[in-house]
Amino acid sequence: MSRRVSLPGASELFGGAAPKQTRPEKRTTTDGPSTGVRSRTAVVDDRKSSGRIRHDTKITVYVTEEELLGLEQTRLALRAEHGLTADRGRIVREAIDVLLADFVDHGPDSVLVRRLKASE
Repeated sequence: MSRRVSLPGASELFGGAAPKQTRPEKRTTTDGPSTGVRSRTAVVDDRKSSGRIRHDTKITVYVTEEELLGLEQTRLALRAEHGLTADRGRIVREAIDVLLADFVDHGPDSVLVRRLKASE
């Protein structure tokens, strides 16, 4: 058994091997008075997770110990049960992408809106 670490290739690191993601059609709604039409697609248009590429922008997010433990357990489960290797940052970027897509598609009925309202 080899003890050598398997590293991703250049094409995977720079996005060449990233799988195509498909999304349901985005809907457009009218918010507010009839004088202004605002599309929820304007919030996030044709967005997809950036995957494994160099990122130029950084934010700091503070999480609880339980959230960090859950994130790490998810990372390990992805690896053990599904054969997927992803670091915590990539999991967070995918989660953001899914949440924003749900918001674009469902607006006031989205998971994000429901959870934020519930936490008020």
